[in-house]
Amino acid sequence: MPSFKTLASAATLGLAAFAAALPSGSYSTLRSRALSNDLATAAGISDVDILQFALTLEFLEAEFYRTGFAKFPDSDFAALGLTAEDLVSLKQVGATEQTHVTTLLAAISAQGVKPVAPCTYNFGFTTAAEMVATASVLEAVGISAYLGAAPLVAAPAILTAAGSILTVEARHQTLIRTLTKVAAVPNPFDTPLGTRAVFSLAAPFITACPDGSNLKITPFPAMTSTTPASAIVADAQLAVASTAQGATHCAFVNGGAPGGAVFVPLTGGNCQVPQILKGDVFVFLASAGPATGVLTDDITVAGPMVVQIS
Repeated sequence: MPSFKTLASAATLGLAAFAAALPSGSYSTLRSRALSNDLATAAGISDVDILQFALTLEFLEAEFYRTGFAKFPDSDFAALGLTAEDLVSLKQVGATEQTHVTTLLAAISAQGVKPVAPCTYNFGFTTAAEMVATASVLEAVGISAYLGAAPLVAAPAILTAAGSILTVEARHQTLIRTLTKVAAVPNPFDTPLGTRAVFSLAAPFITACPDGSNLKITPFPAMTSTTPASAIVADAQLAVASTAQGATHCAFVNGGAPGGAVFVPLTGGNCQVPQILKGDVFVFLASAGPATGVLTDDITVAGPMVVQIS
């Protein structure tokens, strides 16, 4: 049976893109009167817009766990080596995701705004092992989404609420990493991601959304790797491919990287894995390798994909 690490590697918000990513809906009047900071104002969004985007992600996560636990019996998880106590904890992760949905629905409705509706999804897992491995990736994406949105929030109460969800998402990921026998805390910093990056990771799970709840954003082109998960270590060659053209570098995005990303030249379809990165790393193809270590949407060619670097 494939390892959790293999499955997770197979199984990831830019300011200017955030406004374009928002669902079309009946809350435009609130934007003119809702609190916003300078960054959010430049993008034409409000705190409620950010809550709507967060709700979209929480809907996905809550349905992911509901679907998985309905599909697989407890015995399938026990066969992975999870104890009864482990399974209770894992199911509690799903329960808290549903609580996040309920909380965000109430917060948005309290502003006189109609919340976005849940989409329909296809998570693609066929075994409990695949579900747990994908859960680890989804929790990493959730953490990165909240971190990426944090600078855009103006109202202290909303920022505090979002922060309280973020810390629980981090606990979820730590639990899952522990259950799957990888380092619980591989890095001293988590990784913020921009809108298109987050949506590019979520989009493959979404099959359709109700009118008014579609995210008006185009995901980045996909990228793949043929390098076995067990071989993705520091200094190894990572084989990458994409139908997108114009890539000159791989960008390894991780909270431990100065500036946010380490850019490595793309040579013959391979990039050398940097030494300084650990844990979940988001890999993009880029058309440049700026010395600042900052990856922007305008130089992103494809990605991201998630790799686990030991």
